[in-house]
Amino acid sequence: MCGRFSMTSPIEQIQLAFELSNLSELNLTPRYNVAPSQQVFSIISDGENKRGGFLKWGLVPSWSKDSKIGYKMINARSETVDTKPSFKNLLKRRRCLIVADGFYEWKNEDGKKQPFRIKMKDDRVFAFAGLWDRWQSNGETIQSCTIITTEANDVVSDIHDRMPVILPKEKQEIWLNPAVQEPKHLKQLLQPYTSDEMTAYQVSTLVNSPKNDVSEIINSL
Repeated sequence: MCGRFSMTSPIEQIQLAFELSNLSELNLTPRYNVAPSQQVFSIISDGENKRGGFLKWGLVPSWSKDSKIGYKMINARSETVDTKPSFKNLLKRRRCLIVADGFYEWKNEDGKKQPFRIKMKDDRVFAFAGLWDRWQSNGETIQSCTIITTEANDVVSDIHDRMPVILPKEKQEIWLNPAVQEPKHLKQLLQPYTSDEMTAYQVSTLVNSPKNDVSEIINSL
């Protein structure tokens, strides 16, 4: 699964990576410990322009009777994303990117859980494959998302058996293209990211609490 991540990259690097049409309108601050139920920086496209904005992490399907379902839907498995009722229609029409520069997983070591941060070796910003939806009830509107996960690559597998789907640039364009709606083709994009470009290191247990969102969290032990 993916339960925490970081997004600390400068706005210039984000613009270079994603070429957004509205980045100057957005207020981005470094996030060292992004947790479920919080707002996450995301990207959608109308087929011509890519726009950045914020979605609540934890999918609340438009048909849900209770918005609290989002706490149970922070991740969607790539293997079943085209068959689960909560996700299959969104796979065709409401795909997004969720921007990050690292994510956290916990490894059991001698009965204790040691957190690790996984990132690109060159520290560049990247994007998770996500799905989003809009829920409305009694005058309240929630725009929310889920992060798609897949099997772990060689870097992550020693820590955890799952990892978020990270899309390289060429796959990002396909994923965001609203004209692409064939589930089989879309599922082929949802593969483990190449381990050659990634690295992992131990970090402080400060990350265990979502109340802690400080730069010390991303420091290596």
